[in-house]
Amino acid sequence: MKNNNVQIKSGYTLPVFAVASAVASLTYLKEEKPLKTVNVELIKPAQTAIIPIEQVARINDNQALAITISDPGDNLDITRYTPVWALVELQENINDNFEEQIIIKGGEGIGKKVKENDEPAIYYYAKELMIFNLKKLLKPEEKIIVTIILPEGKQLAKKTSNEAFGVVEGLSLLGTTGISQPLTSSAQLELYLEELIEKSKQFKNLVFCIGENGLSLAKQMGIKEEKLVKTANWLSPMLVQASLESVESILLFGYHGKLIKLAGGIFNTHHHLADGRREILTSHCAKLGLTNPILQAIFNSETAEDGLQILRKLDKETNSNWVKNVYDEIALTIDQRTEEHIKNHSPNSVEIGCLLFDRKRQVITKSTKGTTLFSNLCYNGQNF
Repeated sequence: MKNNNVQIKSGYTLPVFAVASAVASLTYLKEEKPLKTVNVELIKPAQTAIIPIEQVARINDNQALAITISDPGDNLDITRYTPVWALVELQENINDNFEEQIIIKGGEGIGKKVKENDEPAIYYYAKELMIFNLKKLLKPEEKIIVTIILPEGKQLAKKTSNEAFGVVEGLSLLGTTGISQPLTSSAQLELYLEELIEKSKQFKNLVFCIGENGLSLAKQMGIKEEKLVKTANWLSPMLVQASLESVESILLFGYHGKLIKLAGGIFNTHHHLADGRREILTSHCAKLGLTNPILQAIFNSETAEDGLQILRKLDKETNSNWVKNVYDEIALTIDQRTEEHIKNHSPNSVEIGCLLFDRKRQVITKSTKGTTLFSNLCYNGQNF
């Protein structure tokens, strides 16, 4: 399966671009020098990244703003080409014993950690990287306040599962390394396929998880890690390969905003390639007889999660069971369309069940087959 001729391009994680913008801002304040590029020492790994600076400008005597554009490499990441701003305020001739020489703040588009008093979602590596690269530019008597801004952050966050981790109103400056691995490149698909082939030799009944949320929740709910297979958005080739390896059943375990696409026959779930979530949700609601005003509201929802909340509100107000009825129907359609998709591309059939959860990682529904597969996976001691 391994193709050594595949060339993939790694990019950099969001904290790297935030740091580059901050360095450019500070340099302009101190030297009136508009940098075209900034060298960011990544620490992890021990190498230097050369980051282009799009714009830099002085705001007033002690503030400057610089902008970089995120580039995660060959990775269909939602932050691709998003602008990353850093507003730096320089305070000179500080005589008091200030505790921190570099204060890092989250501005517009940086998420808030609701379980930590709305602290900005700027994590350890991002802070470490910022301090390491900025401190060398400061005199002992100087202090700076760095505010990171992601103008598109709130909108992009709606396409993530950040809320499941308690982060709202924006994106996180997250990561443990400066290198962004191309998780959705063709080379990465080969790695996923290799893992699938190895696991299919041990087990004929597996669990497919699109992302980290699914993997984490599946383990938390009692499914053994060795039976979990990460697919990213590559469901079609992963499903077909599983059938060719004589896998007998697959539990699709994932966020409803991703898996709902399968009910519409979309088997690469990345939003860059295809969507249709609101259309699929609306069509199932119409099939079950929901009234036109509700259908209009769901169709005009920005996200599948918003559509789910409309149904939950309706259930509460009318003491009905629309969430269960609609999502049971969607789960059944997912099972059916997925089995059909496999039959169209492979001589072998595979039994499919599904489990869908929401952004708070609460299970919305299991299909009938999904319920049986889940029970066996959790409680059957044999090599199921």
